[in-house]
Amino acid sequence: MKTLLNKLSAALPPGTAAVAGGTVVLGAASYAHLGVAGHSLSDAGYANVSVLWTIVMSIGIGVFFPIEQELTRIVSARAVLGQGAAPVLRRAGLLTTGILGATLLVLGLGARPIADLLFHGDRGLVAALGGAFTGMAVCYLTRGVLAGLGRFGAYGTHLAVDGGLRIVLAFGCALFGLHSALAFSLILAVAPVVATLVTLPTLLRAAGPGGPIAWRDLCNGLGLLVCATLLSQAVVNAGVMSTKLLAPSDSALIAALMSATVLARVPLFVFGSLQASLLSGLTAAFTAGDRAAFWAMLRRIAVVVSALGLLGGVPATVLGPWLIEVLFGIEDPVLGRLDFFLLSAGTVAYMFAMVLGQALMVFKRHNLQLLCWGVGTAVLVAITLVPGDVAVRVILAYALGSTATVLAMLAALRLSFPAAAAAAGEAPRQMAGAGPAGVGAAGK
Repeated sequence: MKTLLNKLSAALPPGTAAVAGGTVVLGAASYAHLGVAGHSLSDAGYANVSVLWTIVMSIGIGVFFPIEQELTRIVSARAVLGQGAAPVLRRAGLLTTGILGATLLVLGLGARPIADLLFHGDRGLVAALGGAFTGMAVCYLTRGVLAGLGRFGAYGTHLAVDGGLRIVLAFGCALFGLHSALAFSLILAVAPVVATLVTLPTLLRAAGPGGPIAWRDLCNGLGLLVCATLLSQAVVNAGVMSTKLLAPSDSALIAALMSATVLARVPLFVFGSLQASLLSGLTAAFTAGDRAAFWAMLRRIAVVVSALGLLGGVPATVLGPWLIEVLFGIEDPVLGRLDFFLLSAGTVAYMFAMVLGQALMVFKRHNLQLLCWGVGTAVLVAITLVPGDVAVRVILAYALGSTATVLAMLAALRLSFPAAAAAAGEAPRQMAGAGPAGVGAAGK
């Protein structure tokens, strides 16, 4: 067992260990937050929190996580060339503010219909949703630059503070008898902002001066990446939202499916510790023209993903129905072991899709990444709309939608490999004569 763990540790990208501790805390926070809410709120209140949590973890991540990914890629490429991140941070801050402002404007204009459709008319939850989006915007901006600079210690601290506060605030709500969906929802707004303030001094010290970056170099792939990430989050989170729309009065099913989804996604929380360091490592290898290191890293991470799938999927399948009763207070046996198996299989496929998507992104094939997630989303929608039991449809749609995305990405990588390999070989020659203007080109 020790030998296996050593092999898995050696297969991880540099910086993973520094992020892992924070990821564990943040992952545990999701269970603590939802678990305490499940025990403290009525079925209707917990269903509202579940829907809000799902929106934050789908639309919120879809809009703001691409900022982290692009910043990690751009800053990492600049670091290889000896360029600081301060100009990138300034422009990315303005861009993030604009995106957040547009998002909050949409929420403000549509507050009443959004509240009526999703939160039983509670407009306070729409305001909490806006606060959660604000927290995501500032934290992903910070994390993207930290990851690109290789400051994984500060990155892990950010995750740990964010997760630790969610746990403390959730138990605080229960301790003080706050049986309010709004109180539990505001946790998602407060924790990431405080975590950003804690790590901000480190970020400002690390972001040294460098050549300017053009707006086009910052934004060229961002629109495509936002669309791809929104589709990826639709695939992984559609189950709860689809159930809310197809069976709006079945609060017990919505609550059970939310809890089961979170349980089956345990490997995803661990996988999160790999993403920042993986993208940074892949970008550095590609920018330096080290093709062998690039593909070796992808092969090693595939082994890690397979191991995570087994370690998380088997317990979830065997113990899932019992665990959601104990951890989340779900008493009705709405879901069985087959449901948990399909959710776990979908999670494994989803992790492989995320890895392959990052490879396409490093190759600057944002368009192909978007196309592949579009294929997966189309499969998900088609299965969801087939007549039959709601729970079976939404769970099967997740598993097959994720699998379809993986197959499409494998085909895309195979088709784009010759061009990508040539680009990797030419990168050092291009960078040899690149001055500050060439830095932006490397970070498109």
